[in-house]
Amino acid sequence: MAEFLVLGAGMVGVSSALALQARGHQVTIVDRTGAGLETSYGNAGMIQVEAAEPYALPRDMVTLCKYAFEISNDVTWKLSGALQMAPALWSYFRHSSPEKHAKISRVHAQLTFRSTADHDPLIRESGSKHLIRHCGLVMLHRDDAEFEKAVKKAEFVMREYGVTSRIFDGKGYQQEEPALKKTPAGAVHYTQSWSCSSPGALTKAYCDLFVKRGGRFVTGEANTLQHSVSGWKILTRDGELHAEHVVIALGPWSPELVKRFGYRIPMVYKRGYHGHFNAPNSLQRPFLDVEHGVLAAPMVKGLRVTTGAALVPMNSELDTRQLKRGADALNEIIDLGEQVKEPQWMGTRPCMPDMLPLVGEAPNHKGLWFHFGHGHQGFTLGPTTAELLVQAIEGESSPLLEALSPVKRLAR
Repeated sequence: MAEFLVLGAGMVGVSSALALQARGHQVTIVDRTGAGLETSYGNAGMIQVEAAEPYALPRDMVTLCKYAFEISNDVTWKLSGALQMAPALWSYFRHSSPEKHAKISRVHAQLTFRSTADHDPLIRESGSKHLIRHCGLVMLHRDDAEFEKAVKKAEFVMREYGVTSRIFDGKGYQQEEPALKKTPAGAVHYTQSWSCSSPGALTKAYCDLFVKRGGRFVTGEANTLQHSVSGWKILTRDGELHAEHVVIALGPWSPELVKRFGYRIPMVYKRGYHGHFNAPNSLQRPFLDVEHGVLAAPMVKGLRVTTGAALVPMNSELDTRQLKRGADALNEIIDLGEQVKEPQWMGTRPCMPDMLPLVGEAPNHKGLWFHFGHGHQGFTLGPTTAELLVQAIEGESSPLLEALSPVKRLAR
């Protein structure tokens, strides 16, 4: 048995703590606020088995020009953000080549395919079944040509990764989804994904389970972490804590912390926003309005509309253009109703340029473990990569662990 500090109480951090605890280790979670109150609070709530292939950066000039001039609602950006992320964006572009992306996807698919199975026992044991719907995720297309491409893509991911789907023409899906007031070109319903009606509540339920099993949660600032003779120490409201090992699971804040220990982590920061709406008609299942880059999902607080990516600095001011444009577009096909008045949420997806999370020991420090960089899939993959992290800690090796290990990837 060893003592561990886990920095970060989002889905990845809490999952790390649970996995370590299950192996008999003594674990303390340290977070500046509470469990599931930051990035894990506001995502689209999907456990995405269908996300076998991570989001690549488009390489065709037409799409890149749409992004550059914000003709597409998928991406907005600021020059300051693009300049800060330029090395990471260039690396992302290179890793998005068809050959490299195919290789990366073969690794990523191994993670997403087991995601629901890894969440399932935690959902049951935390008493969270009421938050989960086994309803799948729909990709809704308005353009006939894009729908035809999507059908071929669905056939491909079934052959390549075993991702199942149902294909609907526009009228067929309108019968399936009565909330639609306009007929789309068609829809691809990926059947294996699950939806959560409150991602923050699920993360907190996992944390409560951790504490119930004897774990400890304390409030503290990650930036007080120091390397000591015996391991690691950090200042908290409960005083100074010491442990032999520390797991960095701070999502987009991780690179800034580990920079103090000599690590330069290239990362693409993709900010997202959400808004809740009092929609008069409930959706049968969540759907992505592909043309307008927004996902609509039933949540405890109403119908949540979640945006695509804003490439802006971490400290950039609020800019809800994507959310407003996406909501206007959704209103054309469903009745959104009035927007719920609440503080505007935003969160940042921490995307590594090679589109895979960092899972394993830091190259130059004993007992320093990285568990971050999940991009769009931290909520999906938290329990899965936590199990892999524990395997790495226990000295196991495998091609999958090798692909996620920080040692070789950070040396490139």
